[in-house]
Amino acid sequence: MADLGNILLFFLFPISVFTALTAYAAGVTKRRGLLEAARRGAYAAFAVTTLAVLALEYLLVTSDFSIEYVASNTNLALPLFYKMVALWAGHNGSLLLWTWIVTMFSAIVAYQHRHKNNDIMPYVIFTIAITMTFFSVLSVFIANPFETLYQEIGNTLQEFAVQDGRGLNPLLQHPAMIIHPPILFIGYVGSVVPFAFAIAALITGKLGTGWIHTTRRWALTTWGFLSVGIVLGGKWAYVELGWGGYWAWDPVENASLLPWLTATAYLHSVMIQERKGMLKVWNMALVISTYLLSVFGTFLTRSGIVSSVHAFANSGLGPAFAVFIGLSTILSILLLLYRRKDLKPDEEMESLVSRESGFLFNNLLFLLATIAVLWGTLFPVISEIFTGDQITVGPPWFNNIMIPIGLALLLLTGVGPLLAWRHTSVETMKRSFGYPILGSVVLVIILFFVGVKDGWALGSFAISFFVMWTIVVEFIKGAMVRRKNSGENFLKALYMLSRKNTRRYGGYIIHVAMVVMFIGFTGNAFNSETRAEVAEGDSFQLGPYDFKAIEIIHDQNDNYSAETLIMEMSRNGRLISTISPQKRYYFASEQPSTEVDIYTTLREDIYAVLSGMSNDGEKVIVQVYRNPFVSMVWIGAFILVVGTLFAMLPNYRESKSGGAK
Repeated sequence: MADLGNILLFFLFPISVFTALTAYAAGVTKRRGLLEAARRGAYAAFAVTTLAVLALEYLLVTSDFSIEYVASNTNLALPLFYKMVALWAGHNGSLLLWTWIVTMFSAIVAYQHRHKNNDIMPYVIFTIAITMTFFSVLSVFIANPFETLYQEIGNTLQEFAVQDGRGLNPLLQHPAMIIHPPILFIGYVGSVVPFAFAIAALITGKLGTGWIHTTRRWALTTWGFLSVGIVLGGKWAYVELGWGGYWAWDPVENASLLPWLTATAYLHSVMIQERKGMLKVWNMALVISTYLLSVFGTFLTRSGIVSSVHAFANSGLGPAFAVFIGLSTILSILLLLYRRKDLKPDEEMESLVSRESGFLFNNLLFLLATIAVLWGTLFPVISEIFTGDQITVGPPWFNNIMIPIGLALLLLTGVGPLLAWRHTSVETMKRSFGYPILGSVVLVIILFFVGVKDGWALGSFAISFFVMWTIVVEFIKGAMVRRKNSGENFLKALYMLSRKNTRRYGGYIIHVAMVVMFIGFTGNAFNSETRAEVAEGDSFQLGPYDFKAIEIIHDQNDNYSAETLIMEMSRNGRLISTISPQKRYYFASEQPSTEVDIYTTLREDIYAVLSGMSNDGEKVIVQVYRNPFVSMVWIGAFILVVGTLFAMLPNYRESKSGGAK
């Protein structure tokens, strides 16, 4: 099976090259036969990569320890399900997954447009095929997951198989890691489709809104996957790493945030180009940046230039990624410069107090956030180049910069929809902003007198209230107008209003999701924690909660040994719950793992971690965190998914006419 996998990967490289060359030739010669050949090349690449993925899965499931990747990421005692998801546990397998998703998207795009957009499709397929070729080179020549184990006997190298593998990294043996990497990868890889259409538009000079309309749902879909992938990563960090939080401004976390920032900016600013013919260069730059930052995120994970709990060991892939990113950046910039005269705006901005300016300020803030995160992420590398020492930029630095930027962006989600196109009069501003501002001020006064003294927290709650007010009013006002004109009841009017413009109202739902998540983020201002060494029968407190150690259990199975602390949690003398944090030691990998236990309510999480044994070996060390509003982060993420799906629905009029065009 390993031989079959190698053969398939070696076929993938010439197929990818063939697809790229025939697609480019089809663009130059305008020959339909060459374009059809390129399409079939895309289909063939997907088929070959799919078979390669299945071959690797077979080797993982059957525990073929003659394969280095299998021996490094699985062992006999590993549950079957984790053997299957070990496909993306190491960098070789995850790169194969990356390649497979690229070929899948290439095949989907080729099939979707088999009867349309023939003027730009050759260059679309060509651009995706270049990415496909790059990743096929990595999988074949640098990070082949089908490499066998060798040992030196005499003067010859001979294949051999170990009796058992090293096992899956304990940190990855969690349900969130089953779906987090592939979802995040879809978000990363999906950026290649809008990028390919943008490059094709630049090459052909077809720079209207056609390529934007074609890629709208692709952009929104991949943004949605990237958003969910980031949240799932935060969930995994929260329940698996045992440090009490879900976001630490880790370099690899930041790498996933960077393309999300530029993609979010694009989804907002593209509406200005569609409606006003403005920000054309800006939108091109955002699409290109999103793709390049997605590849950069993959590079950062595998290059070894930064230290991260999420990163793979230095794999030697860094130089190849650096060259690819550098060439892609240079060629993209040259194309933009070549077409700069054709990308002039159709209209000029008339007023700083308008919806156009709101979108512009929104984009500038996203740009500032992207630069700040990129600078903070790469600062250790830059400092090492100039000083010889890596100077790490920690969470306080990021928080000091990103909190005000985040709150400003949140405020704009409420302000923007209230501004008129072209120019907003003073009377309109008074009418639109008066009550939301008054309500926010009243809320701040109430919160201050009930004990909330943190300035950023007060600002966050006030802005969240303001934005939520404006969104609810938008829904109610629209539904009331429709109800008056149509005679429908309020709920039906609200539904029909939303279905008539799913993009707009889906966007509002996403804004609601961001408000809810920001409330969750604000809870970090009120976190508290304690640490205690306890034996059976010992007690300790955290805020209004009392904890009593009931039992310490020692246990083991074929995969790991475990110590579990059973604790009773009470409040005001009333038993609330029993929580059981655990510490594991995995035999195959010889690595420890922390299994936290969390008592969750809408108001707060009680988060317990078993850190280890005391110095005298007679007690266990337990840390307990009290984290307010964490549930709001996960609830907000769910609302975001709903809003994204709703925004992707065709409008009601499109449904009646047979779907979106």
